[in-house]
This record gives sequence, C-alpha cells and structure tokens, in this order.
Amino acid sequence: MGKTDQKDYTEQELEQMLAKKKAATKAKREKEKEAYEKKRDAAVLDMLDKAQILGKKMVEFKQLCHELMNEQSIKLKEYGTMSKNSKGGFSITHSGGELRVTRTRATQPHWDERSDKAVALIQDFLADTVKKRDKDLYEILISFITKGENGKLEYDKVMHLLSHEDKFDDKRWIEGLKLIKESYSVHVRGYGYEFKVKDEKGKYQSIPLNFSGI
Repeated sequence: MGKTDQKDYTEQELEQMLAKKKAATKAKREKEKEAYEKKRDAAVLDMLDKAQILGKKMVEFKQLCHELMNEQSIKLKEYGTMSKNSKGGFSITHSGGELRVTRTRATQPHWDERSDKAVALIQDFLADTVKKRDKDLYEILISFITKGENGKLEYDKVMHLLSHEDKFDDKRWIEGLKLIKESYSVHVRGYGYEFKVKDEKGKYQSIPLNFSGI
C-alpha cells in the first residue's frame, strides 16, 4: 500500500521529492528558454538579413536619384527655369501632372570661433546693463545665446536674438551681433528626396520611405 500523507515519508524522502520537483521545474524552464531564444534568434536573423538587403538597395536608389536629379538640375539651368534663389532643392513633375519628385537640401548652421567672442561681449553687456533694469528681459535674451547640449549655438534662438538688434546701442551689443552674423555659415549635409502621387482629390500624397511614415 502506497504512502498517501507527508507524515508517511521520512525527511530524507521528502527532500528527495522536493529536489526532483525542482529539477523538473528547472528542466521545463530551460526547455522553454531554449525554444524562445531559438525563435528569437531566427526572427532577428530574418529581419536583419532583409534590412541589409533593403539598406543596400536604398543606397543604390539614392545614388540613382542623385544622378538623375543632377542631370535635371543642369537642364533646368540651361533652359533658365531654375530659380536663382534655389540652393539646390527643386521639384520636377511628370507631364501628366500626377507624379512629382522633390529634392530637398539638408543643411546645418555653423558658427566659427568669432561667435565665442560675440557671446562673451553680449553676456558682458546683458549682465552689466540689462540685468539691473529688467531681469526678465535679461533671462530671455541670455537664453538666446545659451548653447545646446552639443555645445553649439542654436539657429532659431540666434535668429530671435537678432530680431532685437535695434533695442540697444551699447558698443558691446552692436559688436557682438556683428560678430554673430560674420561667424555664421551654412554647411550642406546632403540631399533628401520626396516622391509624391496625386490622389483622387487632386492632392499630392507622399510615398512613405521610412517606417514612421507607414
């Protein structure tokens, strides 16, 4: 007759049973973990393989866009239809009017070493004069020349600062803003492309080429 109550087992037998149960539970978890990792790794490999293929095709496609749009840019200049104000960005539209390709110009603002002198002059003027009269205005103006996390001036803030150019006639303010302007230049990072098709309402809709746009 088998044992039916824990009291019927010795302490050693109970420990053996518990150890066996733990071993079975551990083996089950290991098996489940192995199955999960195998499926996960297969998914990673599948997606990465396809991503690498797609990435290569995107590089080739962008190079093709560069070549074709550069050719069109030359032709537009020859015909005199390229805007004189164009900095490299322009659109071409199919004769049917339904398809359009646009080249956008990606730029990055840059201020050279003269901007450091400019900031020092402006800070000195603001702290010496404006801060004493109007602390709120001081805080606003000083924020416009506070550098970002990358240690560089921020374009929008500098433009706000320049909009206050005629507010003061102090030499430090005038010289500082002058140096800010002289130190500024635009660096071209590259070109982007947009592809659009007219919908049934006659409005151009972009063809999404990035995951967030899908």
